[in-house]
Amino acid sequence: MSARIPTPKLILSKLVIALLAVLGAALHAQQPAAAPDPRAEIASKIPGTRVEDLRSTPIMGIYELTRGTEIAYVTADGKYAISGDLIDLAKNDNLSEARRRDARARLIGAIPESDMLVFGPRDPKYTVTVFTDVDCAYCRQLHSQIAQYNQLGIRVRYLFYPRTGPNTESWTKAEEVWCSSNRNEALTQAKRGLALTTKPCANNPVARHYALGQDFDLKGTPAIVMANGELLPGYLPPLALAQHLKDSR
Repeated sequence: MSARIPTPKLILSKLVIALLAVLGAALHAQQPAAAPDPRAEIASKIPGTRVEDLRSTPIMGIYELTRGTEIAYVTADGKYAISGDLIDLAKNDNLSEARRRDARARLIGAIPESDMLVFGPRDPKYTVTVFTDVDCAYCRQLHSQIAQYNQLGIRVRYLFYPRTGPNTESWTKAEEVWCSSNRNEALTQAKRGLALTTKPCANNPVARHYALGQDFDLKGTPAIVMANGELLPGYLPPLALAQHLKDSR
């Protein structure tokens, strides 16, 4: 049986395919290698910094460095850092504060409500998270009006922030509250100055709450954090807080 002779059309088609393959390989070889991530070089020059801690800013050659809710700006060569807020003058927007709010909301969102003390109405309009100290006068003032906050549709989630730090009386009181059979009632009693008989227990969240407050660079208590991450330092009466929440929607 004689071999089939390829037609000129078939030969041309094979040549075209071969030429395209060669051309594709040549173009691929000519493509430049992907540029290295400049953040990696910056991170290598700043101890304790990860690539994901850095991101570009609207200013060429300046990168944002975020640790917790603390923000600084560094030059692309990693030699200089700038402390202060970055403001978009055209829009009158504080870009640094916006990033801090995002960080606060994300960090608080990672805490399950089972690790908080929650006082709230059945169908709240708003939810705020409050760093509290059992012995803080204004914290006690806020909690004495907890029913009024709730009546205005404000749900309050408490985190402990004993300002005196570990191994102090306020810290022990926070642990006693958490380890009580009825934590909400125990908090109310402690804030009224009543002594608790419950002993501190293991695996309570006081140290974790305190560490988060440190990450937030809290200057005092109460510290009210709104759902969008805005931090209100200090006590606000129920009506004033409700109005602020309404205006911020």
